[in-house]
Amino acid sequence: MRSIRTELSLSHLSRRIRNMLADPVRGLEISLLLLLALVGGGTLGYMWLEDMEPVDALYMTIITITTVGFGEVTPLSTTGRMFTSVLILMGVAIVTSALSNAASIILGQRLWLSIRERRMEENIANLEHHYIVCGYGRMGQRIVRDLQIRKEPFVVIESDDNLREEMLEANVPHIIGDATQDDTLEKARIKHADGLVAALNSDADNVMTVLSAREINPRMFIVARAAEASTESKLRRAGANRVVSPYQIGGHRMAVALLRPAVHDFMDIIFSTGYDTDMDLGQATIEADSNLVGKSIAEADLRRTRNVNILAIQKNNGEIVINPNTHHVIQPGETLIFIGPAQAIFRIEAEFEPERPAASD
Repeated sequence: MRSIRTELSLSHLSRRIRNMLADPVRGLEISLLLLLALVGGGTLGYMWLEDMEPVDALYMTIITITTVGFGEVTPLSTTGRMFTSVLILMGVAIVTSALSNAASIILGQRLWLSIRERRMEENIANLEHHYIVCGYGRMGQRIVRDLQIRKEPFVVIESDDNLREEMLEANVPHIIGDATQDDTLEKARIKHADGLVAALNSDADNVMTVLSAREINPRMFIVARAAEASTESKLRRAGANRVVSPYQIGGHRMAVALLRPAVHDFMDIIFSTGYDTDMDLGQATIEADSNLVGKSIAEADLRRTRNVNILAIQKNNGEIVINPNTHHVIQPGETLIFIGPAQAIFRIEAEFEPERPAASD
């Protein structure tokens, strides 16, 4: 029984040692401690074997471990030379180990990040039918989260180089640059993009970004953030299809929470994006060859067949009919707006998504 315990203890100790040595940070700490101990041991050794003064013994130990080739402080005895030989071998081994661990710490992470960045750049160079998110602030990060959940291709343009490593760690494809500049937008393959979000901190920068984006890609869908109400009209004239004012929306939500808390709780469920949420909103534009064309809402019976309910219909002229009559006949080009479980929403949107043509240069 005692022998089994001894074997288990030795096995556990051996495993812990291997784990410690496998960690470059821990390995560097151990190497530095061993180096310090070697310097102390060498100093005491020369003082004892060669009767050197402490300063001379320390100097002799350092030049021996570093193998700089300086001459001996005093001629060494045979025992002193043997001690010096052992000191050199141990010093070379420990210093090499320390430098190796230091290189792993400094270069290892950088090298890995560099490889990931190179792969990311290759992926960005091949993007098509993607979305461009300008700005990786709090709003931009939420937009990215929603795009990731829906598995939509995207790229972020961010001017702050300090966020580069954070985005790499989060697997967020990005370009460090100024989104108001045409060359930066070109790097994000704006000519091949389906949409762009201007979520920069400055309204002026958002206007410039929208202007540049619309000029380069007239067909893309553009959503812009406006901090000031006076900027909304400017963004629309610049080419934004939709303008979102976070402060107006936030203020309205807070008023709803105060006056109609149950409605606020319902909106929280609807707008908490993700697979784990109970409900989500979605939309699907009906193509001419869809099997829903010519059917009434009752005949389509999406609640039974797709597990979603139609909340509204946007007609071809842009008019939105809320809570449409079940006898309404679905026409090609109309957009159905529905509510249902998040996964059901994702499935029906994928089902009715029109086939995208290959992007041309």
